[in-house]
Amino acid sequence: MFTEEFIKHSERSESLQHSPLFKLGGTPIFNLTIEQQENLSRLFEKMIDEQNTDYSFKDDLIRNYINLIIHEAMKMQPLETDAKHKNAAERITAVFLELLERQFPIENTAHPLELKTAQDYAKHLSVHINYLNSAVKEVTGKPTTAHISERIIGEAKALLQHTDWNIAEVAYALGFEYPTYFNNFFKKKTGFVPKAIRAAHL
Repeated sequence: MFTEEFIKHSERSESLQHSPLFKLGGTPIFNLTIEQQENLSRLFEKMIDEQNTDYSFKDDLIRNYINLIIHEAMKMQPLETDAKHKNAAERITAVFLELLERQFPIENTAHPLELKTAQDYAKHLSVHINYLNSAVKEVTGKPTTAHISERIIGEAKALLQHTDWNIAEVAYALGFEYPTYFNNFFKKKTGFVPKAIRAAHL
């Protein structure tokens, strides 16, 4: 039920998107006290009960319960994000990595990958490409392009192994204008052609 589409219907979902649960490097697991466990369990029970009613606005009510749970989590770690990113390089790197992760998964061929290069990310973040590259390399030890390439390769493997899309469809979905470009990129990064990955999975 708690899909992105479901949550996006809420105009007040910003707190959810900025919660520790959706931040790279955040803490998605919290140790609860008995009191916290009881309070949160009651909220989940209310959502389950509400789902079984005929109330016309039950989805809105369930979203409110979700927000209450998220705020409870945020109160447990109110200063984590500010404490972790002490300088500008760390902040822009964190934003870049989060933006990169938000481009995935690719769910259908009608909505291919939009941000494909370091320049695309720099433009989207309104920073100079040299500044982005310098910050990311300083903080992670790897260039911006390496992070992008690794994430595209990871998604390519997932699409080859878990969808019935042909190689051309996978290539287009990942932002490659021609399948041959994708094949060359994939082989350069992995040592294998895309067909080999699919054949091995089958």
